[in-house]
Amino acid sequence: MAKVNVSESVLMAMSSLWLNKLRTFLTLLGIIIGVLTIIAVVSIIQGLNNYVYTKMAFYGANDFSATKFSMAIRSLKEYREQMKRKNLTLDDMRVIRSQCQSCELTGASVSTSRTVKFKNQYLKDVEIRGITYLDHMIGSVVEIERGRHIQREDENRSRYVCIIGVDVVEKLFPYLDPLGKWLKIGPHNFLVIGLGKKKGKLLGMSQDNYVRIPITAFQKLYGSRRSISINIHTSSQEQMEKAQEEVRTILRSRRHLSFNKPDDFSFRSSETFIQFYKSATTSIYFAMIAISSIALVVGGIVIMNIMLVSVTERTKEIGIRMAVGARRMDILFQFLIESATISAIGGLIGILLGFIIARIVTAATSMPSSVEPVSIFAAIFVSTSVGLFFGLYPASKASKLDPIESLRAAQ
Repeated sequence: MAKVNVSESVLMAMSSLWLNKLRTFLTLLGIIIGVLTIIAVVSIIQGLNNYVYTKMAFYGANDFSATKFSMAIRSLKEYREQMKRKNLTLDDMRVIRSQCQSCELTGASVSTSRTVKFKNQYLKDVEIRGITYLDHMIGSVVEIERGRHIQREDENRSRYVCIIGVDVVEKLFPYLDPLGKWLKIGPHNFLVIGLGKKKGKLLGMSQDNYVRIPITAFQKLYGSRRSISINIHTSSQEQMEKAQEEVRTILRSRRHLSFNKPDDFSFRSSETFIQFYKSATTSIYFAMIAISSIALVVGGIVIMNIMLVSVTERTKEIGIRMAVGARRMDILFQFLIESATISAIGGLIGILLGFIIARIVTAATSMPSSVEPVSIFAAIFVSTSVGLFFGLYPASKASKLDPIESLRAAQ
């Protein structure tokens, strides 16, 4: 009795693929695109997930900010409503600093973008951030490589002093020690008193392209009508929750909001950022699933058509096998194995290309990527399952052929 041989069926499938290269490419294209999409997108998102949970939180675990705008604005209407909110001011910060019992440190910051110059060198789109003397200890902590932080006296006297990031150092002071030099922001000169430690890129964007100045000097230059961010550090998660309630009470009282009116300010923390990030990546996942599903279905239909052609081409072989004792189940398994093999090969090629694309994206944009073994196994499983599902009809048709009719048709 001639039973199906798995290794022989796999070799036959690969031989057929090799002999018909153009047909093979067209057969595998849908599977390759589907798996490639899954691997590339999952690799990038998994890498981002790892990065977010370890390095990318903008706030410390026990830190939060009160801001005019929420982190996620979902519509133009919502944006217009938030534009009508009152600005947060330094007076608000001072009241919170004096009245909030659960707030260990309270600071403020505000930013804009400007061109900075040193002699004949200049750098565009530099973040100019006005900060209080406490802000380097709250949220996204700034460490100093050399020099000193902005101090209380700098803030009180609105001194024109600054701390600069690595990008500014490298572009404007490639061969000089920046400490003690005068940097020009617009028409005003600022004394460089500190050099920030290198932070690197975040989602392809540099975190070192900044100049930090006292917030009072910032308001002196650019006015005090910009809403500030009030930044708060607490000792624990429990204290942070208490602090948020205290800050909410203080701000609502200062804004004369009745109990039935919503807050006209927002809180930001590492948790709100992560939730915003998750909601953003969820839509990417759904888009990936849709694209991959369409590609896999198209690939499966192509495989089914090719297998039907293969059944027609191999009618004589099927008749001979059944004449010498092969069962219908043996024929069914043979064609299913061949169909699954074709689909699995497409999956493997897709995995390789997806991995390469993820690495190219990482190299080009500095967006981290991470290929997890579970995603590779899932891709192989899905591609093989597609081959089995769409190969079922051709395999069933082959197994139901009458051996006598098959031999007669092949003569």
